[in-house]
Amino acid sequence: MTVDSHRQFPKLTNADSITPAVTRGQDVWHANNCINCHTLFGEGAYYAPDLTKITQLRGAPYLKAFLKAPERFYDEQRHRRLMPNPNLSDEEIDDLIAFFDWVANVDNQGWPPRPILVTGSSIPGTSLSIAQQDISGPDKTADQMPPGARPVSGNEDPIALGEALFRTATPACNACHSIAPGVNLAGPTLAGLAARAQQTIDSPDYQGKADSVEAFIRESIVSPSAYLHPGEMYSAGGVSFMPTSYGESLTDEQLDQLVRYLASFK
Repeated sequence: MTVDSHRQFPKLTNADSITPAVTRGQDVWHANNCINCHTLFGEGAYYAPDLTKITQLRGAPYLKAFLKAPERFYDEQRHRRLMPNPNLSDEEIDDLIAFFDWVANVDNQGWPPRPILVTGSSIPGTSLSIAQQDISGPDKTADQMPPGARPVSGNEDPIALGEALFRTATPACNACHSIAPGVNLAGPTLAGLAARAQQTIDSPDYQGKADSVEAFIRESIVSPSAYLHPGEMYSAGGVSFMPTSYGESLTDEQLDQLVRYLASFK
C-alpha cells in the first residue's frame, strides 16, 4: 500500500503543474503566516475560510483586487472579521494565486468533507457562515430539506433544475450570490433580479445586446463584463470579477434552466 501510494502521489498532487510561480506563491503563503487564519486541505486555523478551492470559487480578477485592498470588501463592524492588508506586490499576488490554483487542482479525494466556503455572510445568532450549515445531513429526508438542498431528477420542473445548478455549478453561484434582499456577498444579491434586469435594459446607459430579462440574465452569466453592476467590489478596469467559464462548463439546456430559475426572482 505504501509503495502504491508513493506511485500515485505525482498524479494526485498535480506535481507536473508545479511551476516556479507556484513555488514562489507557497513562499508568500508561509512568509505572511496565512495559515494562522486560513486552512488548506482542512489544516490550519479556522478563524477565516478554507482556501483549498478558492480559485474555483473566485476568479483571478477578484482575488487580485481583494489581496490588494481587503478592507474594500469586508469590515469588522459589518462582517465581524477584518483581514489585514498583507501589502503584497503585484508579482507576489500573481504567485500566490498560482499557488492557490495548484492547490485547487490537487486530487484531495473530497477532503475536507465539509470545507468552509467563502460566503461573507453569517446566520444571525450563530458563528457559522451560510455555507457551513449542514442542511442536507444523512438524517434528513428529501421532504425535510429546504427546496434548494433536495436532490432532483431529470423529470423535475426546469426551475427546480436551475435551482440545483445554482448550488452545484462550478464554481457554485451561491458561493458569491445571496438570494436574500440586501445581502450582498462577493457578488450582488439576486433578490429582485428580474425587475432590476428590466430596468437595466431600459436604461440608456446599457450597452449590452439583451432585449429581454431572460436574455440579460443569460448574457450576465456567459459574458459578465457586458454589463458591470455598480460597486467597486464587483469589477475593476472594466472587467467583472465573475468567472467567465459558465458558457463552456454548462450546456445550453443547463443555461436555460439556470436562467429560468433566476428570472423567477421578481
